[in-house]
Amino acid sequence: MVRGEHALIARRTAGAGAPGLATSRLAAILTVFLTAFLAACGGGAGNGAATTKVVGVTLLTREQGFYQDLEAGLRAEAEKKGYRVIITSGDFDLAKQQAQIENFVVQHVDAIIVCPVNSQGIGPAIGRATAARIPVVSADTKATDARVLSAVASDNRAGGRLAATYMVRALGDSGAVAVIGQPETQTGLDRQQAFLDELSHHPRMAVVAVLNGGGVRDRALKAADDILQGHPDLRGIFAINDETALGAMAAARARGKTAATFTVVGYDATPEAVTAIKAHSILKADVAQQPREIGARAVDAVAAYIAGQPTDSVVTVPVRLVEADAP
Repeated sequence: MVRGEHALIARRTAGAGAPGLATSRLAAILTVFLTAFLAACGGGAGNGAATTKVVGVTLLTREQGFYQDLEAGLRAEAEKKGYRVIITSGDFDLAKQQAQIENFVVQHVDAIIVCPVNSQGIGPAIGRATAARIPVVSADTKATDARVLSAVASDNRAGGRLAATYMVRALGDSGAVAVIGQPETQTGLDRQQAFLDELSHHPRMAVVAVLNGGGVRDRALKAADDILQGHPDLRGIFAINDETALGAMAAARARGKTAATFTVVGYDATPEAVTAIKAHSILKADVAQQPREIGARAVDAVAAYIAGQPTDSVVTVPVRLVEADAP
């Protein structure tokens, strides 16, 4: 359209004499105006930044290796797809995470990925995002009482069963055990319940206590010490993540427990935990997740939505067991 107008102006200018100078000036002005107009409408070359998709992310924490790996996975996948990500962290604070989601809504991001601090409590904030037509994907742990585009997580029930199977084998199918959980998150509940369900098939295995360690080391250490004080004959603890497992291991050592008499089974297979397992410590096994894969698949769900493609409401990432002598 601009080229045609230039030709028309040129023809008029060719036979115009002195007034042609004014016409040429008008042509130049029109050229500048039309170029600016096309650029503003996205017609200019190299204007891809105007259509860059922005994804807001709120993690449960950035202090733990698992979430650091999950963040690395989603960043890498977002970069491949040309998305910009805004990373924040709830830091185990529900009010803080709710405010982060509200801020993403105000910013009109294209999608939100959330690792819920509290599976039930985060529901209303997710609801406000979806009401604003912003798709929300949950990663690692599910949000209850809220509708999300896709829930991407490890097969935590399978992981809980793996942990129970190992505990039964390590204790010779007999003994008192405890669970240190994290009931604030659906992930913690799924792992805990699957562990308990599997142990229910072994009548000589007795679960004598289930306490909340909050998913952090210091609280888990205190919970484990309380259990050991009340049940000195305890032979094992299932911990729903590795921060919990490492806290439980420290408490057991302080009470004089050794690898010959005590077993801790953790979850996540963080480097620190795997090092302890390979050293044949009290922490004898771990359920390994794939946090980078979880992060990448969460971004994939966003990409499918943006492309107008169908998305899976649930995406399950496999888990495996890590032992001292296993490869």
